[in-house]
Amino acid sequence: MPQPHPLSNHRPQTLAQKLIARAARRSHVAVGEVVTCDVDLAMFHDSSGPRRLKPMLDELGAQIWDTNKVVLVLDHYVPAKDADAQQIVQIARDTARQWKLPHVIDSEGICHVVLPERGHLKPGMFCVGGDSHSPTGGAFACYMFGIGATEMLGVCVTGQIWVQVPRTLRMHWAGRLQAGVSAKDMMLHMVGRFGMNGAQYQAVEFSGSAVQALCMAERMTLSNMSAEMGAQAGLIAADETTLNHLRGIGVAPEQLAGAEQWFTDEDADYEQWDFDASQLHPQVAAPHSPANTRDVGEFADVAPNIAYIGACTGAKLEDLRAAASVLKGHRVAAGVQLLVAPASAREQAQATQEGVMQILLDAGATVLPNSCGACAGYGATFPEGATVISTTARNFKGRMGPASVNVYLSSPYTVAASALRGRISDAREVLA
Repeated sequence: MPQPHPLSNHRPQTLAQKLIARAARRSHVAVGEVVTCDVDLAMFHDSSGPRRLKPMLDELGAQIWDTNKVVLVLDHYVPAKDADAQQIVQIARDTARQWKLPHVIDSEGICHVVLPERGHLKPGMFCVGGDSHSPTGGAFACYMFGIGATEMLGVCVTGQIWVQVPRTLRMHWAGRLQAGVSAKDMMLHMVGRFGMNGAQYQAVEFSGSAVQALCMAERMTLSNMSAEMGAQAGLIAADETTLNHLRGIGVAPEQLAGAEQWFTDEDADYEQWDFDASQLHPQVAAPHSPANTRDVGEFADVAPNIAYIGACTGAKLEDLRAAASVLKGHRVAAGVQLLVAPASAREQAQATQEGVMQILLDAGATVLPNSCGACAGYGATFPEGATVISTTARNFKGRMGPASVNVYLSSPYTVAASALRGRISDAREVLA
């Protein structure tokens, strides 16, 4: 478990400042300072990893600084759909063997879900990922952000990276969410309010009673989609929910020692925005931007022909349970294709054990592999002219199929209710 400098509480600091200070071996850091940080863990996948890094490392004659601090996940190009994908996957597997990487997760789920699932993320860590949704790690009180291949090369060789200490923008959610309203709705509402660059590459922190009431999977959705707000990191302080979850997946108690210190001091300097979770309605983002968000009731005339439950943002076990709670005992409307791509094999197995997968199958779902799938735009994408209601994080034109595809973003509750009724619908009406 990463331990802070003994003077880390000497002056008020935000969670972001505390995490960066520990990684920089400093007692404290000031907003705007540029510091060099030690990286506790680097994650890359089949798209961002070996095929880009290996040629550069070979050219330098360099090696990875610490293979035990690297996790390679094969999730984007699997299962391989064509010769190009097969080649990319083969490069990843061959390189993993050549580099003797001890932590390789091959075709078992999406990196942002399987990384914490295997206990790799713990409060206090400073991590980087070769993917834009790497801020997901912030749900575990880690400072984690996405970087490109050139920056990842530097990390792989040196084990370090520089950062400019960010301001903290605190999103404080009071109250409790209604049944049928979820973290995805919170995020779509915030992205709609602030825009896709609203966070200006600073650290966003989520706080308040509504956030504290969320399970880890829902917290991961908040941190994940901080990327859609333009944040560098999306942080949530460590609490008993964090620790209980980590204990439950087998993280040793000694690795969690001191976790309670990873929070923002109340007298620290941050900017705060206040929200009332109890007043939040289900949200839908219209094509072609997550910022194009309005209340679900404004989309009642939209009739999707594909309902997609997938991606790191929207197909975790908790998301599958949410969809099943709406669909139990029903079948999807005629003319609607329900596609479900569980975010990890382990979570799919748990959903099967609970009967959740059977509910989805009985409702008419087609189950797809545990991969990024349509969200990443590789392999399984949507056909010409499709109207899609999706749990993914993004709905940019041309991302998940031809430019004629229209993708509406929502929570698993809303996707399931919309599949059931054949038009975009409020799950609260079905659950009632």
